[in-house]
Amino acid sequence: MTETITFRQEVLNLLHASEGNPINFCIQCGTCSGTCPVAGFMDHSPRQIIAMINAGMKEEVMNSNTFWYCASCYHCTVRCPQEINITGLMYAMKRYSIWKGKYKEGLIGPTFSEAFVKMIVRTGRSFEPVLAPSYIFSFNMRGFLQEVQNATELMLKGRLPLLPARIKRLEKFRSVIGRIIPMGGLE
Repeated sequence: MTETITFRQEVLNLLHASEGNPINFCIQCGTCSGTCPVAGFMDHSPRQIIAMINAGMKEEVMNSNTFWYCASCYHCTVRCPQEINITGLMYAMKRYSIWKGKYKEGLIGPTFSEAFVKMIVRTGRSFEPVLAPSYIFSFNMRGFLQEVQNATELMLKGRLPLLPARIKRLEKFRSVIGRIIPMGGLE
């Protein structure tokens, strides 16, 4: 008989190999939220997200922008008195939301992340001109033109190549990546 696992257990499974204690050790002290430099832009603080996961509030968590706004500064993780890897949780939630195809509309993060992974799998390296379309159109016209001007100057100075470089032994690299992430639809 197959047992259906809860949302909380799914998240705990994602964090199983992560450093630090699992989120059920959280004492809801608020240190993570108080030290987060971008908490003001999040619709739920990191403390609230942990509480919501523990309460099984899957839809509310998945519709949150919190993990997409995480600056990955590790302030929350370093200062957590329970030694919970909160930044690891934020990364895990990003992967989970992309995997499940559930995230708030209009966020740049999911599109950028998918473009980045596809590019890495295809060439083995990051290449900015391929990534730019995933976020550049979210700027206003002035920001868009500034990005175009910056890219043009970098190209003219030889700092931004016209074509992406490829790594040697790309197939071996792909096999390693295939062990880490599901490859369906990425090649």
